[in-house]
Amino acid sequence: MRKTLAICIAFCFGLLASPLITSGQSMQETELFIAAAGNDTDTIDRLLGQDVDIDARDSEGRTALLAATHANAIEAAQVLIEAGADVNAKDRIDDSPYLYAGARGHLEILKMTLVHGADLKSTNRFGGTALIPAAERGHVETVRTLIEAGVDVDHVNNLGWTALLEAIILGDGGPRHQQILDLLVKAGADVNLADGNGVTPLQHARNAGYREMEQALATAGAR
Repeated sequence: MRKTLAICIAFCFGLLASPLITSGQSMQETELFIAAAGNDTDTIDRLLGQDVDIDARDSEGRTALLAATHANAIEAAQVLIEAGADVNAKDRIDDSPYLYAGARGHLEILKMTLVHGADLKSTNRFGGTALIPAAERGHVETVRTLIEAGVDVDHVNNLGWTALLEAIILGDGGPRHQQILDLLVKAGADVNLADGNGVTPLQHARNAGYREMEQALATAGAR
């Protein structure tokens, strides 16, 4: 009896300590969030069979699918998406499963969101599409996937930057960012679209000492 009581107390304290828990959630919803983050598909299947709210929110406005995306829990995300989880549901800081997967380079989850209605025009808290942070962080295949999906390559975020500008300004000038620049140029990105201060991609590349990028931009007609 004492052992059972101790286990129950430990379990309850564990739930209360979890960042996925909010007092407004039912026990089933709480269990769904934990299973999603832990890639526990058996538990997710069981809970969905009990009609748990698949798009329930935690205290940060996240859904179970976003919790799975944060953890790059591919199998859990697949079960949730195929069961109808909203791939565009945003949390309190304007992240959605689609946007977060794109920004973090979680390619398999990103591809699933694209097949299931991802809003290519949706933007994050910086006013950027999924393509912009993907370009910044050097996620080559993610950038390729988003371009092929039809994301606007010349979208300008709240900082006045396009994906091309972010790849230069916030990138490291190395092979991955060079590939991304090449992908964007081939996709028709405007190589002369300047930032809010009037500084062009070519000028940024030159100022950063990124010779390969500077040459590629000049070849593409950048000024």
